[in-house]
Amino acid sequence: MTEHLHIYREADIASLVTTRENEQKFWQSLTFLDTQLETLQALKDAAAFGIKYVLVGINEDIGPRANCGQGGATLGWQAFLQRFLNLPCNQFLDPKNVLLLGEVICDDLQKTSKNLCNKQPEQLAELRHLCADIDQRVSNVLKMVFAAGLEPIIIGGGHNNCLGIIQALHSVTGQACHAINFDPHADFRAIEGRHSGNGFHYAYQQNMLSDYHVVGLHAQKNNQAILEALDTANFSYTTYQDILVTRRCTLTQAIKTGLDRFDNTAPMGVEVDVDSISGMPVSAYTNCGFTTNDAEHFVSLSAEQSNTAYLHLCEAAPANHPQGLAQGLIEAGQALSGLVCSYLTSRQRVEN
Repeated sequence: MTEHLHIYREADIASLVTTRENEQKFWQSLTFLDTQLETLQALKDAAAFGIKYVLVGINEDIGPRANCGQGGATLGWQAFLQRFLNLPCNQFLDPKNVLLLGEVICDDLQKTSKNLCNKQPEQLAELRHLCADIDQRVSNVLKMVFAAGLEPIIIGGGHNNCLGIIQALHSVTGQACHAINFDPHADFRAIEGRHSGNGFHYAYQQNMLSDYHVVGLHAQKNNQAILEALDTANFSYTTYQDILVTRRCTLTQAIKTGLDRFDNTAPMGVEVDVDSISGMPVSAYTNCGFTTNDAEHFVSLSAEQSNTAYLHLCEAAPANHPQGLAQGLIEAGQALSGLVCSYLTSRQRVEN
């Protein structure tokens, strides 16, 4: 299971971090895995010593490209690290119970996919086969995290990776899970080969997803077949239009509508596709979305649930920023770090 996991040591982040006199930064408080032990045992030992959360990166854009979309989602994890690691520890948040595990290895699959064109049917099919390979790698890594009794925070890549996460959670718990998703897209497209637009549909088809709610679903970004498939599955959504256009409900009400429908005896995943945020450098850019503060509010409320099992942040594509990669890394890093901090702060309240 560790074949496709690059476990971080301090040397892996040395080029990303800074120091400052009289200030302890997050990277100086985080824990690294003991590589002298077998990985699962090391994770169990970390849990025994007080670790609760595990940071895992995924650097791939095969899923969005297999969904006939743009690439670029390979640098979300790097953007997050550059910002998050250098935040200051203080009375509001000190990530001393967080383990920086590393990243799922996708470099070889990315290399294979480099020259594949999603406008050519045969090459699109190959992209979808590669996406299924990523599913397996993500699932294998996350199984170890869940089996150790730890809570993963998964960052980077496309929304296709929800399937591997849910597969791992189902495998370890033996339960079908719930998911609440902040996303203009339901990601419930047809079962047509794996890509970033159908991960939740595959999870439902495989009896691993028992309940699902989308907050901020955009009325113009989901086809009729998707809406009918959600209805057939008895899943629900609150639209972007209901929240921000007609104002029939507030964002808080929309989130609580989703959370209140879930049975809290089953584990729940918190999912954020950052293309829900206006102006974010992402795989599917929008200027008709929510603010970063709205996304943080979604994460904060969802993380307060006792059955919350993981946080998944996906689709950030820093290279797609109109002002270039450097600005994209800054803005994506700020947003992703803010979302993770909101999650950890809320989970801390639950613990206390």
